[in-house]
This record gives sequence, C-alpha cells and structure tokens, in this order.
Amino acid sequence: MGYQDEWLLLEAEDDIDEVEHRQPTEEFLFYQAVTNGDTEAVKKNCEQERFLDSQGVGVLSRNMVTNLKYHFVITTAMITRLCKQKGMELEQAFRMSDFYIQRLDDIHSVQGVRTLHDEMVLDYTEKMRKICRSDTNSRHINACKEYIYSHIKERITIEDLADELGVSSSYLSRLFKKETGDSVSAYIRRQKIEMAKNLLQYSDYSMIDIANRLSFSSQSHFIQQFRELVGMTPKKYRDLNHMIQWDIKIDIKTETEAN
Repeated sequence: MGYQDEWLLLEAEDDIDEVEHRQPTEEFLFYQAVTNGDTEAVKKNCEQERFLDSQGVGVLSRNMVTNLKYHFVITTAMITRLCKQKGMELEQAFRMSDFYIQRLDDIHSVQGVRTLHDEMVLDYTEKMRKICRSDTNSRHINACKEYIYSHIKERITIEDLADELGVSSSYLSRLFKKETGDSVSAYIRRQKIEMAKNLLQYSDYSMIDIANRLSFSSQSHFIQQFRELVGMTPKKYRDLNHMIQWDIKIDIKTETEAN
C-alpha cells in the first residue's frame, strides 16, 4: 500500500485525531514581534511556554521530543526568512538558522528543546531590535526612541521622555526635531499607528480594543488619527489587508547559494 492509499484509509476510518489547529493570528503576532525586535512580547510568549502548548498544534511525530524538534525547525525557518525580508543580512540569517538547528542533534528532552527555542527566538529578536533601531542619531535621540518603542502602549509625553533622559523638555524637543525632522508627538503618533496597522492586519482585536491598547483617548480619536496618516479608516485598512500578507518570498537561487 502506498502512502497516499494509507492516508485515504486512515482518513476514512477516522484514525487520525481530529485536532482543531490554532488560529493563525497568534503565530502572525509572534513572528511580527520577533521581526520587529519586540523583546518584551517575545519574552512573554516564552514565559507562557506557548511553544510547549500542544493544543491546536499539528502532530508531526508520535515521539514528543521529535515532534517538538520538527516544530522548532519550522519556526526557525519561518523566522529566518521573515528577518531576512525585514533587513537582516542574508548570510547572518542563514548562519544563525544552521547553528540552532544543528544544536538539536545534542538535545534529547522536551525541556532541552524548549530552552533552545527560547534562546533562538530571543537571539533573532535582539538582533532585529538593533537593526530596526540602528541609525545615525545621537545617544539622546536613540534612547528616546528606545523608550517610545518600549512604552508604545502607554500615553507618552515629552515630559516623560525628558525626565527619563535627564534633560529639559525644550532641549529634547529641539534636538529631536533637528535630528529626525519630526516633532516628538508626531513620531509617537506614527509609531502607534504602525502598531495599530499590525494589529488590524494580524489580529482580531476590535477598533475599541486597539484604541485602548495603544492609549488613544477614544475610539473616534484613533480613527481620526489613523485616517490622517494612512489615508483610510482602520476598518477599510483591515478589509484590504487582514491576513493576506502571510507570504514568504524565497529566492531559491539565492538561498541555494547561501547554503
């Protein structure tokens, strides 16, 4: 009996567990967090041991350790390609992938695979954080951007930033405008809207949930700010983009050369 015949027989006899797979939203947001360098979100995911949660995850092997190893390889491959698309140097991305996958050979326990998984995703996340934040701004402006990035869900004022950096509000305002071409408030607004676009595209949060999550004063204020920057309402943006950009563009020739 061939594999196709065996599959048809198993399916007909209902011998395969009827497991409802996870909704893709959680995976989208996790991969987004890694490629955006969001260490806080990735650490939280690791602390919750989502990698070990078998509910809604495909069974690729009857052996628990082997099953986790297969999922580890899939996760690493996805992260590698997404980070490459987001700006990580091609050779670095694939060298990291090879390094972590080869380390699986010496691991023979569930906890060992989980520990390696957490190390791998945090390593990629930290490197992407540096790539996303690398620029020629001064130390104060880089620190300012880091603070905004880490507190994007909160209401941030120029006074908060100035206190954090130990400088005056007027000095920081002038310096920020000079080096970035944006006012602090305009930069914060744009970063919040970028986060909102990700949530609209990759999650099922309602408009009011997103507005509250990003500390807009109201849903109507969020919609107004979004329309001004994006040129359409959040609802229109979601209708056009929800879940459709989950494509990994792989240049086969380039990847072959890299390996």
